[in-house]
Formats: sequence, C-alpha cells, structure tokens
Amino acid sequence: MPGSRVLGVDAGGPQRRTMQRPPAEVRHAEELAALRDADRDPRPPGWQLSLRAARRFVVGDERAGISRKFVGNAALVERALVTLATDRGLMLVGEPGTAKSLLSELIAAAVSGTSTLTVQGGAATTEDQIKYGWNYALLVSEGPSPRSLVPAPMLRGMADGRVVRFEEITRCPLEVQDCLLSLLSERVLAIPELDGPDGMVFARAGFNVIGTANTRDRGVNEMSAALKRRFNFETVFPIGDLETEVALVEAESAALLRRSGVEPAPDRDLLEVLVGTFRELRAGADGAAGGRSSAVLSTAEAVSVAHAVGVRGWFLRGEPGSAEDLVTCLAGTAAKDSPEDLARLRRFLEQQAGRRRGERWRELYAARHLLADR
Repeated sequence: MPGSRVLGVDAGGPQRRTMQRPPAEVRHAEELAALRDADRDPRPPGWQLSLRAARRFVVGDERAGISRKFVGNAALVERALVTLATDRGLMLVGEPGTAKSLLSELIAAAVSGTSTLTVQGGAATTEDQIKYGWNYALLVSEGPSPRSLVPAPMLRGMADGRVVRFEEITRCPLEVQDCLLSLLSERVLAIPELDGPDGMVFARAGFNVIGTANTRDRGVNEMSAALKRRFNFETVFPIGDLETEVALVEAESAALLRRSGVEPAPDRDLLEVLVGTFRELRAGADGAAGGRSSAVLSTAEAVSVAHAVGVRGWFLRGEPGSAEDLVTCLAGTAAKDSPEDLARLRRFLEQQAGRRRGERWRELYAARHLLADR
C-alpha cells in the first residue's frame, strides 16, 4: 500500500511499536487496506479511495468495522473531500486544538495513502523547505542537475500526484506564502536552474494542498487576497457536546497512556471534571471573576492534561491519577504564562468547583491549595 512505509519503517514491522506517534496511514493501515479492497465507487483521478470510502475512513462506519477518527460534522468532511477533488486547495481554519491537523492528516492518508508530505509553517520557513533545495556538495562539483536537486514536500507532491499538508500557513512570512500562487493556479513548478524538461514539474492527477490556520493567528501574517482565492475555506468548530468531548478525551488519553507504559485506564469521572473545567473556563463561567480564559483550553489540551495526570499517578505512586494530580497538571495548561489566567483558575476552584455535585468535584475543591504557591 502506498505510504505504508515511513522513514524506512514498515507499517507492520516491529519498529512500529516504538514509534511515539505513527502517521495515520500506519495507525490505520488495516482499515485503509480493507476500504480499498472493497471500494467499487468511482475515484477522482489520482485518488487511492473513492470519495465515499474516504468519508467512511474519516467519520467511521460501524457496520464495516471502520472506527470514527474525527469527532465533528460529517458534512464538513464531505465538503473538504469535494474541494480536494477540484482544482481548489482546502484551508481548514479554527481555534487552536480543534483537530484541524488531525483532519488534514486523515484526509491526506485516505486520498493519497500518505500524510507525511508536510510543511510546518513558521517564521523561519523558507521557499526551499516548501519547493526544493540543493545538495551543495553535488551542486559545487557538478553544477545544477536532477541529481543535486533535493525535493521538498511540494515538489514531491506534484511529481507523485499526492496531497501536501501545509500546517500553520499564516505563521509564514507573506512572501513565502505567495510562492504557492503559481503552484495552485497553474499546477506547475518551475526550476530555473535546470534546462530542458527537467526545468518544469507539472502536477500529476491527485495533487492538491490542505492548509491549516488558527483564527488566533489572524493578523500575524494574514494571507493575501490572491492566495485566498486559490483555497476553499472550511471552519472547524470546537466539540459542542460534553459527553462527546469526554468520550474523545477518554479514548485519546487511554491510547497515549498505553504507549507511555501506564497500566490503569483514565478515570472517567475525573475526565468529566477536567473537560467540565475547561469548558467553563472557556466560557468565562466565573462571572465577575474576570471573564474568559485567554489560554487555549481545547480538547487537545484536555487530552494532554489527562495523559500527564495518568503518568504522574502511575509512575510516582503506582495508581491512577487523582484530583490532586489534576490540579497540579492544570496550572501549566490553564495558565501558561498569564498571571490573569492562573487567577481565573484559582477563582474557579474556590468559587465554583465546591458547588458542583460529585465526589471528584469535591476532591478537586479539596486540592485547590496546590495552586497557592504557583
């Protein structure tokens, strides 16, 4: 299966067990293979799966034994897949931690069989990291040639007909962002250093780009109007339902804990307290205590806290994490570097946690003193 090897590691080989986070095509290799074998629907040119099968891979199909991997609006997934089957790029926007990167990874794995053609945007990202660079030893000894060319994700995606993921595109300088203009509109990448046919790389069927951008980054390096026209924009919203969010945090943190060597499963009641705390701080539930938290209290952050709570409880005391562990781990997530957010968390524990029903809420309230020295 295309994309079943990552950095020389066989998807089914023993090294998979030591990978901290295998890519989607490795984690779900069996499901992708089953979907491909059973797929009888028409496929867009260059796609590994039909649009229907790709949708089932992302949103799940209980009857076929396909797990649900993205907790969100199935219509959003359908629109995203339709966009990629056209000549428009796909831009996923939303608050940090709303699973934009996960969704782009799952879609790329379904469409292309690989999700590892990825550009991570940032202030130091250059065009070489997006398009191509050079092996300077060969460049000096031989001059520009296909042998001295080092393809970056965009060139490889165009040449192989694969989806390229561009994470945090608005973190890149504007001139770097705009190097995508001709790639997305004309579907060709010019290499002026090379002569003849080698100097032009034409995109094969299946090539497209999925970008992600955080709404909190707007104004950092806002995309140009010309680049925006090359994309269809889809907003990924936070999970609205408490039970759904708790179930997702439970599943994801349990997987992380297993990989960390932690035996006990996360405590469901404690996870409900964690997710409830995050949701109320996001909404500014402390009323006059100062409004909404400025920290990113996303579902992804809740998973990280649940993971840390389980690791702390197991490796320090040989037991599942407790409310005291939760308070200790919350400070670094709910506060980050903002004294105001830490004060909001303190006020929430003092004024709100004690009023909630349930043993874990009472334990959380009793452990509030652990924030005193932070």
